[in-house]
Formats: sequence, C-alpha cells, structure tokens
Amino acid sequence: MSKPAAPLKGRAARLARLMPSTGPSSAARTPFVLLVVLLLGGGLITLLLLNSALNEGSFRLSELKRDTTELTDEQQALQRDVDSRSQPDALEKRARELGMVPGGNPAFLNPDGTFRGKPTEATAPPPSPSPSPTPSPSASPDADAPAAGPSASGASAGPSGSPSPSVSATEPDPAAAPSAENSPPPTSPGR
Repeated sequence: MSKPAAPLKGRAARLARLMPSTGPSSAARTPFVLLVVLLLGGGLITLLLLNSALNEGSFRLSELKRDTTELTDEQQALQRDVDSRSQPDALEKRARELGMVPGGNPAFLNPDGTFRGKPTEATAPPPSPSPSPTPSPSASPDADAPAAGPSASGASAGPSGSPSPSVSATEPDPAAAPSAENSPPPTSPGR
C-alpha cells in the first residue's frame, strides 16, 4: 500500500474517525445479503405452493362443473319422463290399466249441507267385444293371442285347474279377477 496521506486536521479528522475502515465493511454486508437471499427463497417457495394450490382448486372446480352438468342432464331427463307420464291421455291409460273407471257427473255439497247434482256410483263400461284386450305390463308376450287354440285356454286355467272363460264372454270369472287386481303396478323411476 501506499503511504498514508498527511494527517487530517479539524473537521475532516473527526469525520474520518467516525467512518469505519474498508476491512470491517465487507463483514457487515454478509448478514444483509443472507437475509435478502432467505427472503427471496422464502417468497419463491411460497409462490410455488400458492400456484400448486390454485391448480388443485382449478381441477376440483372443473370436476364439479362436469358433475353438475351430468346431474342437470339426468334431472332434465327425469323431468321429461314425469311430464310424459303426467299428460292426460297417459294418466287415463294408466288408470284404466289399474282398473279405474270414469267418475261420471259429480255432485257438490253446498255450505248449508244440501247437495247440488245427483251423486251416482261410477260403473265400469261393459267389456269390449274385441278378442285382444290391452295387455298389462306384467303380461307375457303370448297374451296377445288368447284364441290361438287349446294351449292358450289351458295356460289360463283358474285356481281349481278348470279353464277360465274366453275373453269374449260377457261376465268375467270372479276367481280370476282378484289375481288381476292384486298384481303390483309397474314401477317407474322417480317414484
């Protein structure tokens, strides 16, 4: 090194004593640099964790949207099914399959306790003379041909083993009627 300059006097000397020399200044910078590196590293790791959490949430959101779409489609299909079964002609057909008959003219009860109209009991219309009745949903495919010969009449024997009357008979067999009424109605989805 070179020879130190002439000693400073006065104010410059006092300032020189207050200022540290070049040796200890590099040692004082090391903790500051380490602190900055640690803060930057911690921020980077936090940013990566936050980004992965957002990606996971994005995947979950897309999965939930897909499930919502599938469930909405299923709900709309079920609603269409309910609407088709709620139409008047479908209700009438289903009621006839269950053995219900039209009610006829209604009678009304007035607030004073008198009747308006004449109440009558609903009666079933006479059976149609057509040889093929409307098959019930639980009937076999061979039920469309009841007059096909002795095998068809033998297959529809009553509880005592005697053959039941043919479809074109005017009075139904009372022993065969309860079995038709006790058959369970067909099930449908949504019930």
